[in-house]
Amino acid sequence: MLNRIETIMAQAKDLNTHRIQNNTITIEVAYISSLCDESKVSDFILVPFLKDELEFQKNISLNPNFIVLTDTAKWSETLLRGFVLVQLEGTVYTLDAARVIRNENPQTQVETAIMGSQVSLSEDLIDSINIIRSRYPSPELAIEERTVGNCSRTRVSIIFDSRRVDPSVLTEVRDKIMNLEVDFLQAPGQLERLISSRKRSLFPTMMITERPDRVTSSLQAGKVILLVQGSGFALILPATFYDFMHAVDDEYDSFWMTRFLITLRYIGVILTILLPSLYIAVVSYNPELFRVQLAFSIAGSRSAVPYPSFIEVMIMLFMIESLIEASVRLPKYIGSTATTVGGLILGQAAQQAGLVSSIMIIVTSVVAISNFVVPVNNMSTAIRFLKYPLIIPAIFFGLAGVAVGIFIYIVYLADLRSFGKPYFRFIGPTKRHSGDIGQVDQA
Repeated sequence: MLNRIETIMAQAKDLNTHRIQNNTITIEVAYISSLCDESKVSDFILVPFLKDELEFQKNISLNPNFIVLTDTAKWSETLLRGFVLVQLEGTVYTLDAARVIRNENPQTQVETAIMGSQVSLSEDLIDSINIIRSRYPSPELAIEERTVGNCSRTRVSIIFDSRRVDPSVLTEVRDKIMNLEVDFLQAPGQLERLISSRKRSLFPTMMITERPDRVTSSLQAGKVILLVQGSGFALILPATFYDFMHAVDDEYDSFWMTRFLITLRYIGVILTILLPSLYIAVVSYNPELFRVQLAFSIAGSRSAVPYPSFIEVMIMLFMIESLIEASVRLPKYIGSTATTVGGLILGQAAQQAGLVSSIMIIVTSVVAISNFVVPVNNMSTAIRFLKYPLIIPAIFFGLAGVAVGIFIYIVYLADLRSFGKPYFRFIGPTKRHSGDIGQVDQA
């Protein structure tokens, strides 16, 4: 039995197998340590057998917890559901020893979902593997373990579906992790910076998530998952631009509602990147683009502002960035209240004092709200930065400078790669027939 199981699940490093022999009887035991409660294995199998093998042989046939399994094709499926396989004198028995840890796991805090799972990954590596295996019970799921950090000796697990994964991506990931020279590794974000091909990329080329449902969807798509001991987040690679704009709730909503929400996110990204620079360009250089009534309204609101539009924009953006940073650093019980009150008071007081115009208050509010429609936090943080480089050409060249800046961003995205795969896919992958699982068309 053990030889067959070790052949089927050769890449499962958490597979435990034992062959125990006494004077008269030999038993073979197999189970997956990340899915099983090893105390049950010890109490029901190992200890009773070592104490009295003849009594154990009698009890195993009478104990209703031990069920005979005659179909050898179900061995791997049974193991992946948290069962222990015991072979005694040619007969294979199963024992349910599944370790249930869902109630012990924290709830999702960063990536919230309405209809998706509310359980996040655990900071314990074995518990996270348990959650992933429970949701992805496939014998092709392979787990490799590496140790990174000369001082920290941090355990890093590489998880992938051996049938669907791209071998070139997997080989590159293995090589980069094996060649890492670092003293301490504490989080997936740090690992992302270490193995990234572009150390100063404007956009994240790997996704950081806490959601097990996003992890299992990525495994099905042939991606590689990295788990770091001591962190409740997983690193998914390779990633495309569309992946960052895709929320897990999109899998559960209707087709048209999903497309509407994705379109809304793209519009939000465009607004948060372009609005500040467009405001500067139009107010300072091209007010004729507005209708006369709107142009007069903007000019009237700015009549009391004593400095150019770009200084006005920088003041408001600095206030917004300070409020966002404060909301992250303050205790969660007072963070939302303090930042909401602070934003209302500062905005109203600044407008009444003539430091900024009322139109600028509206622009700043739209920029702040639009930035948070991005489902994945590390992409949302990157997009927060992208509006600042566009302000510089808008100050000196107006709309022409903004257009050149947008063109540079698009060229940069088109050139970007994530582990050899094109990054700038802004439409979802096209699914093929079941025979081509793991392969997608480039959009």
